[in-house]
Amino acid sequence: MSAITELSKLLINLIRVGAIFRISYIFFGLMGNSDDYEACKKRIKNVLTFYIIAELIFVLKDLIISYF
Repeated sequence: MSAITELSKLLINLIRVGAIFRISYIFFGLMGNSDDYEACKKRIKNVLTFYIIAELIFVLKDLIISYF
């Protein structure tokens, strides 16, 4: 069980770092090309939506594991 917990902590940390890098990449790309503002705005919104859903999944997993 501890291996699963360690893997889930590693996975959520990778998701956090990946989301930060993706938003940074989109932001810096937007600085170079301001014509795609709406598309970049939508991409950032999608990344944030994915991040929130991933965090909620891991919170629910922790609640279920602690309950049983």
